[in-house]
Amino acid sequence: MKRKDFIKKGILTSLSGGILSNNLMAKQFKPDKSKKSKLLKSLGYNHIPNKETKTMNTVLHKANTRGSADHGWLKVNHTFSFANYRNPERMNFGVLRVLNDDTIAGGKGFSAHPHDNMEIITIPLEGSIFHKDNMGNESEITTGDIQVMSAGTGVVHSEFNGHQTNDLKVMQIWLFTNKRDVKPRYQQLPIRNLEVKNQFYQVLSPNKSDQGVWVYQNAWFNIASFDKAEIVTYRMKDKRNGLYAFIIEGEVEIEGQKLGKRDGFGIWDTDEISIAVRAKSKILLMDVPMEI
Repeated sequence: MKRKDFIKKGILTSLSGGILSNNLMAKQFKPDKSKKSKLLKSLGYNHIPNKETKTMNTVLHKANTRGSADHGWLKVNHTFSFANYRNPERMNFGVLRVLNDDTIAGGKGFSAHPHDNMEIITIPLEGSIFHKDNMGNESEITTGDIQVMSAGTGVVHSEFNGHQTNDLKVMQIWLFTNKRDVKPRYQQLPIRNLEVKNQFYQVLSPNKSDQGVWVYQNAWFNIASFDKAEIVTYRMKDKRNGLYAFIIEGEVEIEGQKLGKRDGFGIWDTDEISIAVRAKSKILLMDVPMEI
């Protein structure tokens, strides 16, 4: 069947029988190697515009449903499966593979360990972390900084709380890469200098010339600190991407979903997202590809 005839037939079918939902369409067309299935895949299940019904998809991860562990010197919360926390329904959100919310006791940390083919982003929330790697980098990453390490072909590094008595609170985020086996690289920037009060500001992108650090992935991170109620709209950088919002502090409502401290909320199949800040809040938005 020619492409034009196929689309025409699809429109007539929809008018007579109603437009099927994403999930139902997925069940109706099981993947195979036929020419028809390949055409369906290329067109997508939403090739007929639907302006009346929202097709936005969401996933909610409440803070108290995360995987957690207390190792004494290290208290961890895993939004996605990591270490001893294994949940087949929480492996990743698109290319967002790891979202760890760690508290590290004074003077403690992770001894030298390896990584490869992963973009590793570190954002201290309270305190500072000392980093050392086999590329020759030795640095202190403190609150108001962001660090990215493209592990590429392989890197070995260690991380320790930079204070001997105070706890360190730090977010560690891993993204799958869009290029494998690149030469490992390190980058660190003081994002406190980029802050715009009560607005989202970019801290990470795929472009070396853009504001913030850059990664080998079609991803954009934005952070905002609000000291008052505010309603803002976030527009997706790439229509194929999804947005994962992590509420570092405060109370927020995103597309009607109420969220609190350390809640995570993923959204995809939409061009823009409405965010209503209800109280003093800090929010991290991660705009990432949904296909690995």
